Amino acid sequence: MSITLSDQDQLTLRTAAWGAVSLMSAAGAAGSAHKAATNGSIALTSATGLVGHVLAKAPKGLTGKTVAALADQVLPALTASTTLLKQHAPDEAENFRRTVTVAIDAAVQSQKGEPSPSMTEMARQITEALGAS
Repeated sequence: MSITLSDQDQLTLRTAAWGAVSLMSAAGAAGSAHKAATNGSIALTSATGLVGHVLAKAPKGLTGKTVAALADQVLPALTASTTLLKQHAPDEAENFRRTVTVAIDAAVQSQKGEPSPSMTEMARQITEALGAS
């Protein structure tokens, strides 16, 4: 059985996952924001299944003048993504959650030493949003 997501659903998943990496990069700006973004992006593009096909492209127009503005887009999209995948492709909901979690971990590990308090808090908010559905 093949699952097809609408263009809007795919945009929601991309906004959620790629936005989570952007939030982690912003939270890790005191360390190496570039490494956090690179490692998180590699994790997303390494995904498999339906989620891997959807996340192969980054979304266009994912912007925010502040981290708060970006979080206002991304955190609800994370919850919406897990909800829509649970409805349309339950196995892929877990795949999406694991993929984003791996991307967060990859971004955190890009920092030297312990993650900063801001990265730890951002990871907590992202994880919370993933589980809110």
